[in-house]
Amino acid sequence: MGYSTVVSVSWQVLTHSRSAMAFPAAPTQFRPLSSYHRIKQNLFQTRKQQYSFIHPCRNVLAMAASYESNNLNMNSQNNIVRPVVANFPPSLWGGLFSSFNMDIQLLDMYTKEIEVLKEEARNMLISRDSKLSEKLVLIDTIERLGLSYHFENEIQQQLSLAFNGGHLKLENEESDDLFIVALQFRLLRQHGMDAPSSIFKRFTENNGKFKKTVVSNIDEVNGVLSLYEATYLRRQGEEILDKAFSFSKAHLEFVAPNLTESPLKKQVLHALDQSFFRGIPRVESRHFISLYEQDESNSESLLRLAKLDFNLLQMHHKEELCQVMRWWKEMDLISRLSYARDRVVELYFWTLGIYPPEPRHSNARIILAKTAAMISVIDDTYDTYGTIEELQVFTEAIQKWDISEMDQLPDYMKILYGAVLDLYEAFDAELSPKGRSFAVHYAREAMKELVKCYYVEAKWFTEGYLPSSFDEYMSNAMTTAATDAAVVTSFISSAIAKIEVFDWLLAKPKILQVVNLIVRVIDDIATYELENGRGQVTIGIDCYKKEHGVSTQVALKHFNEIAENSWKDLNDGLMDNRVSKEILVQVFNFAKLMDVTYKHNQDGYTNPEKVLKPHILALLVHSCEI
Repeated sequence: MGYSTVVSVSWQVLTHSRSAMAFPAAPTQFRPLSSYHRIKQNLFQTRKQQYSFIHPCRNVLAMAASYESNNLNMNSQNNIVRPVVANFPPSLWGGLFSSFNMDIQLLDMYTKEIEVLKEEARNMLISRDSKLSEKLVLIDTIERLGLSYHFENEIQQQLSLAFNGGHLKLENEESDDLFIVALQFRLLRQHGMDAPSSIFKRFTENNGKFKKTVVSNIDEVNGVLSLYEATYLRRQGEEILDKAFSFSKAHLEFVAPNLTESPLKKQVLHALDQSFFRGIPRVESRHFISLYEQDESNSESLLRLAKLDFNLLQMHHKEELCQVMRWWKEMDLISRLSYARDRVVELYFWTLGIYPPEPRHSNARIILAKTAAMISVIDDTYDTYGTIEELQVFTEAIQKWDISEMDQLPDYMKILYGAVLDLYEAFDAELSPKGRSFAVHYAREAMKELVKCYYVEAKWFTEGYLPSSFDEYMSNAMTTAATDAAVVTSFISSAIAKIEVFDWLLAKPKILQVVNLIVRVIDDIATYELENGRGQVTIGIDCYKKEHGVSTQVALKHFNEIAENSWKDLNDGLMDNRVSKEILVQVFNFAKLMDVTYKHNQDGYTNPEKVLKPHILALLVHSCEI
């Protein structure tokens, strides 16, 4: 079965066949929160002597303290047969992020100087004295330095003038400059403008191959690098960009070892390892600040603005992470559910890749980090600890979403169930006064669907069942990738995400389908050896091997091809005009997280030491020297 068939069938199954994917419509009116509290209070009072708790999370956790030393050893006591315990590595961070004191005086000083430097940069952007090529380089520099969120309107205006035939046009000699042509193409596409790939024909021979003059001397490295970065915005059917990708990648790999030590060599090597377009913007910005500082032609004011802005935002991000860590410590899930991964710092880091970095997205980052932490514990419960009987009861309890279902659960699951209900109640309490209870409803329904699909996967594993086809596997696995639940939750506090946006998400737009596919296959590739080593059936890879009668190596290669081809469809998805560009980019960013976290087919989430730790240190520990 070919790639396009796999994707087409999987999308069809997701969109039409699984009625469970259509969440119940948000109710037009919600019970006032005070009434909800009264009802729950009455329920708890009647059960007070039985459970000795009133709050569904904190006191359930307190109740658990008396049995936790014995309960997770109940395998031997009660002869319960459990999956092989994974023994995940502990958190890398200890108490590093448990407290943070904001330096208000330093914050004010940074803010005042940033405002002055921003005006200088804004004047450079809107100046009519600059050529288009100079504007393009300036825009690219601002974006790479992580400053574009300050100048979104100005950048869009300048690029629109270039795209729509305004006064900004390339001069004759610049039209033959590969560096400038490729840079313009990339920037226009990044900003939602349909720049034609045919502009690269001038650099090819009649047979379609790129001209040798393009790489005739070492000075052309900048041009080839610019072309290489531009090819990451290619879409299906753009053969010239497919050829450009192979050509530019091969040339850069050939010349890189021979380049003299310089910022250019570092940029080439970094680009070959991590595409700028697929990277996490905040990570890429921190890297580029260091390179730009070594560039003799840099703008001192832009460099200083970038450093000040990075440090100021880092202060806000440390404060946010501290809030998340306080919540996590209060929940104390990991000490009581010791089979689960403790990755709350890594999950907060992920949120820095989803939203623009400014403080207005602070609450959204905190909500998403908390939800992702809960999903991670639930995932580990289904994957590595719960028996199928326990998981069935837990799945049914989640579908009913009622505190009275606590009676049916084993003690360790009461901890988790109470924590889940408590989290979403807190979201509702916070967002209901802002008129966003409807959004919490959608997030809750997405969690129910995720848990239901986790159970299907656990049942397959327990029964030793291998789906009869790759499409049968994907019909469930696209949901267990957890992207649907995470994407929906990422919008619940966003004022721009009206109910129409959630309906758009439920209709499975192309961009969300492709993000799900990329997340699923990249995760399957990266976790294959680890899960196989634990004796688990790696359903996705094994299912494909069985259906097509191929080796593990062939199956892994095919999964990589699915992921790589899917990025082209993802670029197509950015052209969807039913929602704003901001919403499209936020969905797109979930795929970027996978590209970074599972780099070189490593599971950087389960084992963050090599992959994520350097990024977290760069963004949340080490500041820029001013």
